[in-house]
Amino acid sequence: MCEKVFRPLAHPLVLLFARLRVPPPAVVVAAGVAGVAAAVELGRGSLIAAALLVQLKTLLDNADGQLARLTGRISAFGRYLDSEVDLLVNAALCAGLAWTTKQPALALAGFLALTGVLSLNFNAERLSRGANAEPEAETRRTAVLRRIYAFVYAPQDRLAEALVARRPALTSPLAVSLLANLGMSTQLAAFGLLIAVGRPLAFAWVGLAEVALIALALLPRRAPSRQEEIA
Repeated sequence: MCEKVFRPLAHPLVLLFARLRVPPPAVVVAAGVAGVAAAVELGRGSLIAAALLVQLKTLLDNADGQLARLTGRISAFGRYLDSEVDLLVNAALCAGLAWTTKQPALALAGFLALTGVLSLNFNAERLSRGANAEPEAETRRTAVLRRIYAFVYAPQDRLAEALVARRPALTSPLAVSLLANLGMSTQLAAFGLLIAVGRPLAFAWVGLAEVALIALALLPRRAPSRQEEIA
């Protein structure tokens, strides 16, 4: 979804932002504003507006990284900010979901499922490359964001590392490719579609189903018995 839909759609915006010299962190903030606005509209029951704002958030989310690479303005500050804004938007969307559906427990479960799947997606790809979980800070202004990043994401990173230690196949090219298709762009595209058709709560069930499928895939394979081997 990211590679085939949102990145190509975001490219004209990237060229415009580059011409206007818009800094990439400003695009991250704009994506966050769109995402929070989507959560507000969802909470108010304005489903079409919420669905469109979710896709706008995803479009801008795909523009910031392209803009940073195109203009040579990749920074630790931007990476921290992007990760933390994504988490804030996801929390706000699930809060809006809880408010509009009056199902806070299921909305919370959906948020935790989404967070877990996205964390495993990120860490499986990172560990397959042997990269560090936390980007290096470049300037002092990143210090606060770095502390927040460590507080929020370090437990998720450790859990993912423990899972990979038990199931090294998670870092195989096939597993990384499959998990990549459960990334943020795909998740929010699905969420926006479900909001637009009037079934936003179904997204929580989708997230829980994803967790269940991943858990089943991680179960240890039963070794064949001697009789089965002989047969």
